[in-house]
Amino acid sequence: MSDEYDKKGGSAFPWMESGVGGETMNGDAGMTLRDWFAGQALAGFEYQMMQAKHIASSAYELADAMLEVRK
Repeated sequence: MSDEYDKKGGSAFPWMESGVGGETMNGDAGMTLRDWFAGQALAGFEYQMMQAKHIASSAYELADAMLEVRK
C-alpha cells in the first residue's frame, strides 16, 4: 500500500485469502479507515441537502481528528 493510503488509516476492513498451496494473498484493501470514520460521523448529523458539502467536509475533519488521536 502507498504511504498516502497508510496516512488515511489503512484499510477499514482488510481481509486475507488462502491461495494455492496454503499461501496467503492480500485482498482488495477497500475503503480506508478515514472513509469509515467519516461515514460514522455522518450518522450523527441531521442535515438538509443544501448543507451536504459542508456536512461531508465536517465528517472528514472529524475522521482526521480520530486518526490523529489514534497516533
